[in-house]
Amino acid sequence: MGRVFRLTLAGAGAGAVAGLFGAGGGMVLVPLLGLLVRMEDREIFPASVCIILPICLTSILATCFSSGIPWQEALPYLPGSALGGYLAGRWGRRIPTVWLHRGLGALIIWGGVRYLC
Repeated sequence: MGRVFRLTLAGAGAGAVAGLFGAGGGMVLVPLLGLLVRMEDREIFPASVCIILPICLTSILATCFSSGIPWQEALPYLPGSALGGYLAGRWGRRIPTVWLHRGLGALIIWGGVRYLC
């Protein structure tokens, strides 16, 4: 399998999860970038953030055209999410990669249990 195909496959997986479930593309993308592309751990998380932006924009457009976006419900979360994203982007590289992996794994498990129960 060529590198471009593996990158496309990882992006398609993340896009499908984000489009179907409204979020979670990074939960798919982070492991796929490590497995399929063999990207170094310290580059996976920043690359994932850069890849998720166009996925989110595409999902917003698709939702606008199909059912509309509930802006009244979404707007109160935007300042906090922008602040959290800024702080994580600014200081995320200082966190050891093993802890980022563990944190992501814990979030995936927590989310799975929450939705199953």
